[in-house]
Amino acid sequence: MNNRIFQALILLSIVFLWSCKSDSRVKIIKMGHAQVTAHPVHNAMVYLAERLEEKSSGRIKVKVYPNQQLGTERELLELLQIGSLGMTKVSAASLEAFSPEISVFGVPFLFRDDEHVNQVLYGEIGKELLLSCEKFWLRGLCFYDAGKRSFYTKDKPVETPADLTGLKIRVQESKMAINMIRAMGGSPTPVAYGELYTALQQGIVDAAENNPPSFYNSRHYEVCKFYSIDEHTMVPDVVLVSTKVWENLDPEEQVWLQEAADESAVYQAKLWKESVEESMREVQKAGVQVSYPKKEPFLEQVKSIYDAIRNENPALGKLIDRIQNTRS
Repeated sequence: MNNRIFQALILLSIVFLWSCKSDSRVKIIKMGHAQVTAHPVHNAMVYLAERLEEKSSGRIKVKVYPNQQLGTERELLELLQIGSLGMTKVSAASLEAFSPEISVFGVPFLFRDDEHVNQVLYGEIGKELLLSCEKFWLRGLCFYDAGKRSFYTKDKPVETPADLTGLKIRVQESKMAINMIRAMGGSPTPVAYGELYTALQQGIVDAAENNPPSFYNSRHYEVCKFYSIDEHTMVPDVVLVSTKVWENLDPEEQVWLQEAADESAVYQAKLWKESVEESMREVQKAGVQVSYPKKEPFLEQVKSIYDAIRNENPALGKLIDRIQNTRS
């Protein structure tokens, strides 16, 4: 009931996406996301807003609302679907319920390296995946780099899959992430990102997994003093626009928005690299013990996930093959 009240209040607070100024017609698109303002993806979205305003000579403005001001990632997606919010940025993992194909990003150890990721995201496969949610009123504009996800823990480092046994590990609300943790021997526990710091403090979960900037900017390093860089997944973020908003833009305005999004992705990638380097320095200064376990034992543990996918979902299995066969 509280959640329904919360959503109702949001809807009331976002009565109009499009507003008109007395001196000229200005289209205002509201964009919500879950990250803090220090995060590189927030700065990239601000850059997107600046570029779109410049391209449109002030005719279109994007107002960015960070830090879950307008709701969790799931709630933001639902607001986009009904047209009560214009744009958002979410993890690709949050889109699994809307596009089964998107779940491929959660397959552990899917990508060989950064070059392989770029070849997929900015090639034909990436374009297909961005548009795979349109039937659910969500149009992908671009991907943002969300780095590589690794484990951070409170009491001991994760050097082998056996170290995950008995640990309650926070995961996103993603079937693929849940299956991955189970295959590795841990106990997957979905927790909203905004509630994770408290969940770690109170022992609701023993560990979590994320990229260095998120680990640092969330201040989770204050609770978790072990960061084990196994890089089990590379799940990108996705910038989305409500199809209801997209269809209310004329063709020229759609071009401006797509260009601004693409330019913001290039800018975000630069910010991301700098942020990863800074985050790793700062968490180690704060006393976090960083380790680099061998990946092969973890990869061996998750082979069953590949087998299950190919047996239960041949279409997704073929997509995995297409991705793994992509060469630069």
